[in-house]
Amino acid sequence: MSHLLEIKDLQVTFGGLNALSGLNFHIDEGEIVSVIGPNGAGKTTFFNTISGLVEPTSGDILFEDESIRGLDPNQVTALGIARTFQNVRLFPNMTIMENVMVAQHCRTSQNVIGALFQTKAFKKEEEEIRENAKEILSFFGSRLVGYRLDQPAFVLSYANRRRLEIARAMATRPRLMLLDEPVAGMNPKETAELTELIGQLRSEWGFTIVMIEHDMRVVRDVSDRVVVLDHGVPIAQGSYDEVSINPDVVEAYLGRPVENKS
Repeated sequence: MSHLLEIKDLQVTFGGLNALSGLNFHIDEGEIVSVIGPNGAGKTTFFNTISGLVEPTSGDILFEDESIRGLDPNQVTALGIARTFQNVRLFPNMTIMENVMVAQHCRTSQNVIGALFQTKAFKKEEEEIRENAKEILSFFGSRLVGYRLDQPAFVLSYANRRRLEIARAMATRPRLMLLDEPVAGMNPKETAELTELIGQLRSEWGFTIVMIEHDMRVVRDVSDRVVVLDHGVPIAQGSYDEVSINPDVVEAYLGRPVENKS
């Protein structure tokens, strides 16, 4: 069976230290898969390698059966993989609308000549980009629309900045979304709302999702499968119920029990 994304024997080494080692992973069309593990487990390195920010030491990454190893981040995005970051990365002085519009330029056909001479084709495409941005932003309810469209991104609350970063990823029209701790720093109400939206990203927009998350309630509520990393090595995968009682997973998070020598 062909997988949407397949990781084969992936290894990433930094100065002799294995950040990832022997990682085999796959995700099928329409799945939501969570990657969990204690701090330093290699989760963000995993995302950085898929998205072209880190070159693997060995192994391969296949997207739609084609290797994407060694591609630049913009090439990976153009193929249909979008991501968010643990630390939100927006264009703070651009408006909310502009942040989402600029993400769509990897899908545009007009060039600098059209922009310079403001051709009819350029104006038509720019209007389509604007309308698509409005549709994407409306997915988040009233939080990012209306008068907010023309506000600079830096005025947004932390939670709304995270929503905007997801909106910008959506605007690239990906087949696969990589969400790096999407609910980090949110209060319980915000977390519950975004958890529901993650499910809707699949059910309403058709995205396949790989998610790094520390909030186990979110992982439990949205994941089809869970993959657990520890020191760059996969130690368990399966349903949330299966991995949550796996002894190796419990040990990775809580440590080995102290033996009673009495």
